[in-house]
Amino acid sequence: MIRTSLPKRRLGRVLAAAGAVVAVSLALTGCSSSSPSSSESSGGGSSDGAFPVSITTGLGTTTIDSAPKRVVALGWGDAETALELGVQPVGASDWLAFGGEGVGPWLKGAYDKAPEIIDTLEPSYEEILKLKPDVILDVKSSGDKDRYDKLSAIAPTVAIPKGGENYLASTTEQVDMISKALGKESEGKKLLSDLDDSYAAAREAHPEFAGKTAAIGAYTSEGFGVYASRDSRATFMQNLGFEIPKAIDEAAGKEFSVSLSNENLDLLDADLTVVLPIYVEASKASSDPLFKKVPSVEAGHAIVIDDSDVSTAFSLGTTAAIEWALERLPDEFAAKLG
Repeated sequence: MIRTSLPKRRLGRVLAAAGAVVAVSLALTGCSSSSPSSSESSGGGSSDGAFPVSITTGLGTTTIDSAPKRVVALGWGDAETALELGVQPVGASDWLAFGGEGVGPWLKGAYDKAPEIIDTLEPSYEEILKLKPDVILDVKSSGDKDRYDKLSAIAPTVAIPKGGENYLASTTEQVDMISKALGKESEGKKLLSDLDDSYAAAREAHPEFAGKTAAIGAYTSEGFGVYASRDSRATFMQNLGFEIPKAIDEAAGKEFSVSLSNENLDLLDADLTVVLPIYVEASKASSDPLFKKVPSVEAGHAIVIDDSDVSTAFSLGTTAAIEWALERLPDEFAAKLG
C-alpha cells in the first residue's frame, strides 16, 4: 500500500492517503480563488443558512449546533480545505511535512496566526482538548472507529464519507462535507465549480489526452508502487482525459494502490508513466535498471517528478493544490506523449 504522509515511526514509507491522495494527487495546485480570513471573524460565518446542521458520515450522523469558531482539522488536506473556505483552523495536521503552518506554497500566508500542529496517525487527544474546538474535521482519514469515538468525546467530529475509509474521500466529498460543517456551502460550490472549469480548460488545451492510458506510480526506499483509479492522484489524470489501465485496478482490488515487485513492474507501462518520488531522490527512481526497461519508460514516455512542491501538490488533492498542479503539469505530460 502506498502512503505519503509522514508518521514519525514510519518515515520514508509510502503512506497511502488516497486521497489523497506525495500525493501529487495526482492531483493536487495553485492559488485558491478564495481569500482565507481569520477564524475568529469568519470561522463561524455562514453564507448559506442556519444552524444546527446534521452531516451523515461513514461513522454516524454529526450534528453541529452553531457556526464553529474554533476548528481543528486533522484529515489529509482538511485544513487546506477550511482555509480555502475562509476559515482558519486553530489546530491542524501536517500530513506532507510542509513544516511551519502545515500547508503548501499555494496557500502561503493564508493564516493570520499559525495553528497548533497535531500529529497525523496518532494525534494527541490532550492537545486537541486544550484547543477547545467547536468542531473537528477528520474527513479524509482512516475511518478508524476508536479514533472517531475519542475525537467525538471532545467535540462534534465530521468523519469520513460512506465508503471513504483509508483516505479515499474524494475532493468533492471533502469540500461538500467541510463546507456544510462550517456554514460555507456557497463557497464550497464555487471552489468545485472553479476546479471543474480548470480541468475543462486543460482538456481543451490538450485533446490528445483523451483515451490515452496513464500509470501513476510512486517510488520510496522500499521500491515502486502504482495507484489504482480510485486514488486522488489517478483521479487527477482521469479528469484530464486519461484512462487508468484496467490491469492496475485488477491488481489493487479494494485497495487504492499496489506495491510492485520486479515481476510486476510492467504495471507501470502505459501511454504515459508518471512517478512520484517519496522521501528519496528522483534520480534513484529514474536510474533504476528495471524501471528503465518498462516499455513506456524505454520509449521516453515517462516522467519522474523531481520538484517536491509539484509532487506534493499532485498528491494532496485539495482544490488549491490541484489548481496549482494544473498550471504546471499538463504541458509536461503532453511533451512526453509526443
